[in-house]
Amino acid sequence: MSMNLTKMTLSFKDLAGEQQAFAGGKGGSLAKLYQANFPVPDGFAILPAAFVDDALTPEAWSHIRSHLNRLRNTYGPITFAVRSSAMSEDSAHASFAGEFETVLNVKADDEIYEAIHRVYNSRLNERVKAYSLAKGLDIAHDIAVIVQQLVLAESSGVLFTANPINGQRDQAMISASWGLGEAIVSGLVNPDTLVVDKMTGRVLNRDTADKLVMTVCGRIGTEEEAVPDKLRRRPVLSDQEAAELVRLGQRIESLFGTPMDIEWTRANKQFAIVQARPITTLPEAEPPTPIEWKLPKGAYVGMRNNIVELMADPLTPLFGTLGLSSVNKSMGNLLMTFFDKPGIMPEELIITVNEYAYYNGSIKPWPMFKIILNSVGILKRMFRGAVERWTEFGRPAYVATIKRWQVQKWRQLPATEILKATRELSEATIDAYGALVSGVIPAAWMSEGLFTLAYKLIKKGEDPSAPTFLMGFDSLPIRAEKSLYDLAEWVRLYPVLATYLNGTPSARLAEELGNEQPPPGIETKNWREWQNRFQMHLQKYGHTIYNLDFANPVPADDPSPLLDTMKLFLSGQGVNPYSRQKTAILRREQATQTMLNRLKGLRLNLFRKSLAWAQRYAPLREDGLADVGLSYPLLRQMLRELGHRFVGAGMINEPDDVFWLKEDEIEQAVEKLDSKEALDDLSEIIPQRKSTWQAGKRISPPLMLPQIKFLGKNIEELKSGRSKRRDREGLKGVAASPGSVTAPACVVHGPEDFAQMKTGDVLVAPITTPAWTPLFARASAIVTDVGGPLSHGSIVAREYGIPAVLGTGTATKRIRDGQVITVNGSNGKVFW
Repeated sequence: MSMNLTKMTLSFKDLAGEQQAFAGGKGGSLAKLYQANFPVPDGFAILPAAFVDDALTPEAWSHIRSHLNRLRNTYGPITFAVRSSAMSEDSAHASFAGEFETVLNVKADDEIYEAIHRVYNSRLNERVKAYSLAKGLDIAHDIAVIVQQLVLAESSGVLFTANPINGQRDQAMISASWGLGEAIVSGLVNPDTLVVDKMTGRVLNRDTADKLVMTVCGRIGTEEEAVPDKLRRRPVLSDQEAAELVRLGQRIESLFGTPMDIEWTRANKQFAIVQARPITTLPEAEPPTPIEWKLPKGAYVGMRNNIVELMADPLTPLFGTLGLSSVNKSMGNLLMTFFDKPGIMPEELIITVNEYAYYNGSIKPWPMFKIILNSVGILKRMFRGAVERWTEFGRPAYVATIKRWQVQKWRQLPATEILKATRELSEATIDAYGALVSGVIPAAWMSEGLFTLAYKLIKKGEDPSAPTFLMGFDSLPIRAEKSLYDLAEWVRLYPVLATYLNGTPSARLAEELGNEQPPPGIETKNWREWQNRFQMHLQKYGHTIYNLDFANPVPADDPSPLLDTMKLFLSGQGVNPYSRQKTAILRREQATQTMLNRLKGLRLNLFRKSLAWAQRYAPLREDGLADVGLSYPLLRQMLRELGHRFVGAGMINEPDDVFWLKEDEIEQAVEKLDSKEALDDLSEIIPQRKSTWQAGKRISPPLMLPQIKFLGKNIEELKSGRSKRRDREGLKGVAASPGSVTAPACVVHGPEDFAQMKTGDVLVAPITTPAWTPLFARASAIVTDVGGPLSHGSIVAREYGIPAVLGTGTATKRIRDGQVITVNGSNGKVFW
């Protein structure tokens, strides 16, 4: 940049117009703020023309001394801050935050002279070069130097006039610490963090940190010292002070016309601004988090139970339309057969509120009276042939539908026919689930409950708990775990292969499953055999679902979580499932024999009958739940085939974007596709829908609607508040598996998070289905948002002998990843 200026130094008051550009980003913005009467400490800029051969010219130094004397005469004995202001610094594209040198607390002229040269020459350091290259900028920087009065700050920090996390422009975020701001910039301290509503000034969220270190002025320069104990956990800013700062930030934002990153200080109850630059990494604004939970017209009760427990997250657009249509159609037909009359239940059994599924319990008085009047007949129809409804009709019909489509050359079909096939498979899935949930699952729930009740009447103090009698059965999830263990044992026979598999990331191994050529050093026959064995495992067990929403991959799509579990066994860290099952069987048989030897007469008869009933249904329930997703590998392939065709037609960018479309949009698209018509470009709406889904996932949906309020607060919130006061901060849920464990939490939302879980962590999840079972081999305890004493998570936790607290409602939102928590599965409490 050419420097045809007679001026080599300019005060903030005089630095205007074209000359602001020559003072760099920081100098220009500070001068602009100073001239607009913002509280900016007075100072001046030393322009690049003041330097020749990396040193100040004598004339420039003379001007600088004049500026220093003016400031001393105006403000008395003061200390100075010397900062960089490069031409590319503090721009909308590159902040250079912390890359150049800053020197604080210099007083004498010789100290200031040295500081100016130190800051000016920092443009040559490796840190600046690396940042410049990363931003695609020239590494030969023109740089100005700013000298201004140093505020002897009692507190300082950073204000973003938009939320840098979620992009919300109506929120501001403040970081605050004691002392000078260098502790925050250099990362020496965890600052307080506040989120403030810009319209009202209300503090929306406050995280008060334990602030151990603060930066203070030394004799020359700065130094770090410990924060006094009385200030460590004290908030740096009150709500009123935070609101005042945000109002100041809004005025600065208005002046520059863009969201700003502002460095502030506070001394003698007054704020000062020492830097302001545009925010360079502000994401697109996310949709606001839902706060109102209004039931749709015609519904007056909504509950998060029954089939909804398999829909823990907000529904994706395609499942929320096509999938939910299948659910309502199938479940409606099923209930009509039990009630023997149409119109008893609402037409839409599953409704959505803020994209979350709710069971519609809105039954009118007269239909409810009919249900009560015919309850005996309804129960007879429900439980007559309960097992056979699944084993002889539901599952075989489901498998037949899947096989019929598997053998067809469906990829050659028109798009409209593939869409019809996906609907048929979706409905077949829910038909099968209906056969299961209308017979085996309630039978298992009732039989286990009755056995537990009967056992309480006859057990003695030293006798084992009731679940002992229902453990060790060879259910599908147990067989799947043993299959992975067997695979790991086979791999051990080939040390080179074992070393490679153990040392290679699972995501990469998943990509290599189709590679014909083995990795270097591994024999081809061993590699092929390993591939075949793992593929056989996927064919048998790769259909288990993490969530009923078919937008979520199943293990057959992404086997990385299964590979992680196999590697766990291969490294010797996992528990041998054969030994665990053998121990459970031995305990069950010994406990059973003890009771048979001790009991007589009616008590013996009660024990035998109730136990036989419970043991009949318990394994069937686990097998059935594991098979709900039998169609999902094929169903997802079909939907992704439509996605590929839509990508080719320019409708969406990625095949998986098909899951973010709605059923009617797909229906229109396949008709146009088959008619050779142009498709509408819907790629721009996909990110917005994903953002809406993410915003919904940040909240915990109420377990029941409408929300019951007392004194203006939800009952659930009041109960939560009482729980906090009584039990420290914590959660209350269902005591599902006894014992107590204190360990770090691993919050796992889905299979994409499986790899982050370490052996010994507490698994914190929205819900656990059979597909989550591989994580139980690593977990020391289980905590879920949804679930009860007879859900999959409680059964498997008892099999593993680890504590479980289920149905907490908000565990994944309130527990932080890595936080040490105590899980008491005996009383259903989690606290920290």
